[in-house]
Amino acid sequence: MDEEIKSFFAPYFSQGHNTHGKTSIITIANQKGGCGKTTTAINLSAALAKRDFKVLIVDLDSQSHASLGIGVDMENLDCSIYDVIVKNIDIERVIVSTYLKNLDIAPATPMLSGAQLEIADLLGREGILRNVLYKMLNTSRKDYDYIIIDCSPSLNLLTINGLVAAMFVLIPIQTHYFALEGMGELFSTIKIVKERLNANLQILGILPTLVDMRTKMNRNILSQIKDYFSDRVFQTAIRVNIALAEASASKKSIFDYAPDSNGAKDYIAVTEEVIALTRPERVPKKDEKENVKKDITRDT
Repeated sequence: MDEEIKSFFAPYFSQGHNTHGKTSIITIANQKGGCGKTTTAINLSAALAKRDFKVLIVDLDSQSHASLGIGVDMENLDCSIYDVIVKNIDIERVIVSTYLKNLDIAPATPMLSGAQLEIADLLGREGILRNVLYKMLNTSRKDYDYIIIDCSPSLNLLTINGLVAAMFVLIPIQTHYFALEGMGELFSTIKIVKERLNANLQILGILPTLVDMRTKMNRNILSQIKDYFSDRVFQTAIRVNIALAEASASKKSIFDYAPDSNGAKDYIAVTEEVIALTRPERVPKKDEKENVKKDITRDT
C-alpha cells in the first residue's frame, strides 16, 4: 500500500460519533483469515450487550463461526441469513435470541457459500443487506443500538454487502510478519464502496490482534502498525490468549468463560473505545469505569 492510498484514506476514518441515525452498524472485515474477526464480533457484541445496548450480530460467513461461537442451535434453524440474501425474506424471520440478554443473531449456515453465485446477476446485488436492515429498522419492532456484521475472510460479494450496509468498518490486523500485506487491496475496496455505493462509510479503526508482547517480532510489528496508521489504530491491542479460543469452543463470550483473563480485559477496553467513537454520550466517567467492568464480567 503506497503513500497515495494512505493519504487518500485520512478523511475516511471516524472523526467522532454516529451521525447517521440511532443504530450504529459496524462491519468487521479483513480478507486475511485468522486475524480475529469472529472473535471480535462475538466479544465486542457481548460487551456492548452487557453495557445494556441492544445488539444484533449478522453472521455473513458461510463457516458460521459467529453463530456456533455464541451457542446457536444450528440443527433446529428454520432459515438463516442465506434466505434473507437469496430468497428475499424479512431478516426478522431469521433472527434468534442468544443466551445473553440484549444480544440477538441472524445466523449463517454453510448454504451461504452458494449465495454469491445465486445473486451475481441481480440488479442492486451489492445493496441487498443494506435494504433488508434498513427495512427492519424503519418498519418493525426490532430495535437495535448496534448491528455487528461478521464477514468472511475474502473480499467477495457478501463482504461488499457488509460494507455497503455499514456506517463503520472495523479492521482487525494480526501482528504477524505479513500483517500489512493485502491491506492495500482492502482499502481500495473500501474506497470504491465509499465512492460508488455508500458515501457514509467510515473506517472506525484498526485493531491489532493476537499480540504476543514477549516476542521481539510481535513488538516490532505492532510498532510498525502504529507508526504507519498512527491515531487510526485502537489504543487497545488484543493480546494472544488461549481463553479466547476456549470461550468460543464453549459457545460463550470471554466475559462468561474467563472474566479475569487478559482477553476479557482487552475486549472491555476496546469496547469502551468503540462506544467513545460511536456514542460518546454513553462513555462512563472516570469514577464509573470500575463499575462498568464489573457489570460486563458479572454472571449472566
